[in-house]
Amino acid sequence: MTSHAPAAGTSILKQPTAVWAIAFASVVAFMGIGLVDPILPAIAASLRATPSQTELLFTSYLAVTGVAMFFTSWVSSRIGPKKTLMIGLALIVAFALFAALSNDVWIIIGFRAGWGLGNALFISTALATIVGAASGGTASAIILYEAALGLGIAIGPLVGGLLGSVSWRGPFFGVTVLMAIAFIAIMVLLKSSAMEKPTPTKLSAPFRALRRPALAALAATALFYNIGFFVLLAYTPFPLGFDALGIGFTFFGWGLGLAITSVWVAPLLTARMRRTTVLRIALPLLALDLFAAAVFVTSQVGLVICVIVGGLVLGVLNTVLTESVMEATDLPRSVASSAYSAVRFLGGAVAPPVATLLADAYSPSAAYVFAGSSVVVALVVTIVAAKALRRVDDGPESERVEAEAITVGGAS
Repeated sequence: MTSHAPAAGTSILKQPTAVWAIAFASVVAFMGIGLVDPILPAIAASLRATPSQTELLFTSYLAVTGVAMFFTSWVSSRIGPKKTLMIGLALIVAFALFAALSNDVWIIIGFRAGWGLGNALFISTALATIVGAASGGTASAIILYEAALGLGIAIGPLVGGLLGSVSWRGPFFGVTVLMAIAFIAIMVLLKSSAMEKPTPTKLSAPFRALRRPALAALAATALFYNIGFFVLLAYTPFPLGFDALGIGFTFFGWGLGLAITSVWVAPLLTARMRRTTVLRIALPLLALDLFAAAVFVTSQVGLVICVIVGGLVLGVLNTVLTESVMEATDLPRSVASSAYSAVRFLGGAVAPPVATLLADAYSPSAAYVFAGSSVVVALVVTIVAAKALRRVDDGPESERVEAEAITVGGAS
């Protein structure tokens, strides 16, 4: 694996103000993934909604993000990264504010869908922009983006819990304010003239990319793996039984574990083992963790342990899967990542409502059995497609490829 260390004599802290503006916006964007997690029970109680209805707050967000990912590379290659970033941020600001002011769960579900469109435009563009603008080379940009990704995933549920303990509207207002600041910062500090002019891509490119066996296999793996990811994240607040603050602290531990293993542990593992080997070790561990959650679903302590252990394993899987995507084909990286991310998010969109329906029909344990079984399917895909995936083990990726891989990982 290529080292993430910056070039000698450079400091990661010595960056243009535009880079810090994008990094800040990235933190807030990734916060949005888990921000509503702690307030799901509060929204259900305040708006007289069922758990299945509140889970659609994740589904609408993820489904629209997934579908939009098929088209974001086409958009950004034509209007440029700065405009794409600003449109994405503006959409998030508008729809987060609308959600905060709403009093009907179905209207909020619709506004979360608009939020997902903005998020797709932003996260698909942010890393490439940081890489182009950062000083100290690509390695410094990678570290900055990894730090933003990890910080956002970790503190999103915590901020959601803190603001949600006051009102379920609090997290939505919080995102509105923070993203508005980020919008102004990027508008003022990021100069279009300093960035490379993008090469236009075809609208059909991501769809055609999925015809490649290796990319199709990895996308299918991610689809089923992401079901496990989002059952753990989106369904667990209900059986956990904590208030918003308790849920926030629990998933802060989850996000912190995910950030640590994605930034430091995954590179150590792939430096010593093939990527496919790491996947075939981590996927069964995640499945076992989810099956354990099914057993300990009535124990708060047991469920908290399963959540945190799950975060540790998920961090490894996120990084290794997305690095594998970057090595799977000779397609342009933006096209491969767009196709893969779209399928991956659609898997996440399916998970929350199916989990709650199974829990209502059978028992809370059924949601985790569904999640664990889906991860087992992901493992089977990697085994059946071993020949097609041979290319991802051929050698270490370049620093720029590694940077682009992290972009896809941040979209989970």
